[in-house]
Amino acid sequence: MQKGLPDLATNGAFQYGVYEGIPRILDLMDKHQVKVSSFMIGQAVDKAPDLAREIVKRGHEAAAHGRTWQNSYLLDADAERRFIMDGVESIHKATGQAPVGWNAYYVRNSPNTFDILQSLGFKYHIDEWSADQPFIIKLKGGDFVTVPYTLHLNDMLYPFSGWNPAAYEQALKDEFDQLYEEGANRRRMMVIGLHDRVSGHANRVRVLDRFLTYARSKPGVWFARKDEIAAWALAHRDFTPVYERGAPTVTGLPGSASKE
Repeated sequence: MQKGLPDLATNGAFQYGVYEGIPRILDLMDKHQVKVSSFMIGQAVDKAPDLAREIVKRGHEAAAHGRTWQNSYLLDADAERRFIMDGVESIHKATGQAPVGWNAYYVRNSPNTFDILQSLGFKYHIDEWSADQPFIIKLKGGDFVTVPYTLHLNDMLYPFSGWNPAAYEQALKDEFDQLYEEGANRRRMMVIGLHDRVSGHANRVRVLDRFLTYARSKPGVWFARKDEIAAWALAHRDFTPVYERGAPTVTGLPGSASKE
């Protein structure tokens, strides 16, 4: 689009998520008695506070996703703190919940982010995909939990990978079956990343319905919100991996404390 012109088509896609996607996904989760973590953008909550309240009313977690979609890792520490707090205040005002979970725009954080989050009462973040289980990182203020996100099972791949609902359903089942098998001997966690404007379409919700029916038929599976997973990790520190990591480096592996 030319600068200064409204992108009506994209706006319509986001409106679909609000008017069709979220209600449809909420009804599906009610059907299966599954509670999820909803990472909310502060500005969106300001525009639709009733919807944010409805999400929490149905038992889901209100987590933070920033004030707007902005590369907050480019901000200095004070500006980044204000940016995070602005989103938190919108969520708390609308829902009564103080977020304890964080997801950055494009999962990109600054060297200051985790210490800022911990000082604001956050318990975990999801901006990493390095493991199939939660783990603890040691910060200045104590333990902080990483509940890894997912890229390969993120529904945003629908428009980019050539996925169709049948292929996505098979990918979900294959992932679950492998992790369930491994879970007999060690802790495993499966994450599904959903966006209302993507997975809220009717045929994709039908896929999720069948998958949840399948997964719920297996014994010993815990369907948990991310704040519940983080709380479990902190309460069972002896059974949770603990890492000492420095600030993210510009080069090298994400989260690496080494310098190049």
